Amino acid sequence: MAHGRIAARIASIAPSATLAVSNKANQLKAAGEPVIGFGAGEPDFPTPDYIVEAAVAACRDPKNHKYTATGGLPELREAIAVKTLRDSGYNVTANQVVVTNGGKHAVFNSIAALVDEGDEVLIPAPYWTTYPEPVRIAGGVPVEVPTTIQSGFRVAVDQLEAARTPNTKALIFVSPSNPTGAVYPKEEIEAIAHWALANGVWVITDEIYEHLTYDGVQFHSMPTLVPEIADTCIVLNGVAKTYAMTGWRVGWVIAPPDVAKALDNLQSHQTSNVDNIAQRAALAAVSGDLTAVAAMKVAFDRRRLVMHKLLDAIVGVECLVPEGAFYAFPSFEGLLGRELGGRTIGSTLELADIVLEQAKVAFVPGEAFGAPGYARFSFAMGDDDMTEGLTRLADLLAQVR
Repeated sequence: MAHGRIAARIASIAPSATLAVSNKANQLKAAGEPVIGFGAGEPDFPTPDYIVEAAVAACRDPKNHKYTATGGLPELREAIAVKTLRDSGYNVTANQVVVTNGGKHAVFNSIAALVDEGDEVLIPAPYWTTYPEPVRIAGGVPVEVPTTIQSGFRVAVDQLEAARTPNTKALIFVSPSNPTGAVYPKEEIEAIAHWALANGVWVITDEIYEHLTYDGVQFHSMPTLVPEIADTCIVLNGVAKTYAMTGWRVGWVIAPPDVAKALDNLQSHQTSNVDNIAQRAALAAVSGDLTAVAAMKVAFDRRRLVMHKLLDAIVGVECLVPEGAFYAFPSFEGLLGRELGGRTIGSTLELADIVLEQAKVAFVPGEAFGAPGYARFSFAMGDDDMTEGLTRLADLLAQVR
């Protein structure tokens, strides 16, 4: 058997499309091009001062200069348990919490802990680009379950049941959704939980956008609605979106105690503890109130409505009003097969390339999210840039023939 230079599982990983778009846009900007990028999935606000000050103080304390417990500082794990009860009504203990190096680490380790060779993981599409890759790395099989703009980008129980096989181990569930902005209502979450329970399917539920909902739409945590699922449910969360802390790299997993212990053991061989300064900052964040996110929500809400209005007004584009997170996910299917600037628009991948080249506007094509024909636009950006970028897009797409 021939051996490749790079292990096959690693060589087959698709690069993060969202980071790729941001990188390409940044390269053009560095070359002096007036690029406006809609790709970044992070708040455009600084981390609140009280969190930064906690980190500054932590730097000066020698106890933070040493190794600490792999699964997280005991006081942070306890604070996360308290915060979880406060924010989602889910009553957990500190020994169920494992602090990770950001949300991606939480996703990766949770899948690694559950998935054996050949296990299938159901992933409703559109999905966050990272979800399928750790499944493949673990030797599992990601099974995409498609949704559309017509279904509000929400998967139905009958679709999950049609996709289920004897090899189905888990479902990855996210509400509010990256990339679509969809938020599942209470009744649909309950139905999915009961289906998972009845069929012995684990649920990995990503709640990182829990505080970003609009128009009175409510976030609901699955294990709070259906407590019986707690023994086969893993909750993912972190400080990145709520507290504008994407660069601090602190996430966490809430899992049944035996799974949390396995995750702690895995992490002990991967990274050991998460950076102590970042953990101290996260402790200040989760122990504080939600004033910062409330202020961000006001700006996000305003931009959300402006973005939806401008996108939906473009001929050939259809856009749902986002109910959560900070993304719009318009359909460009009405433009496919038509001509723009002497080129046929064969896909949203090609459209993204044309738009970046001709309008100097960057967005992430739907192919990255398992949803060809669509695209993700982040409204976590300045109002002026957002309006200017969408106006350039509209002016260019007015030339489609």
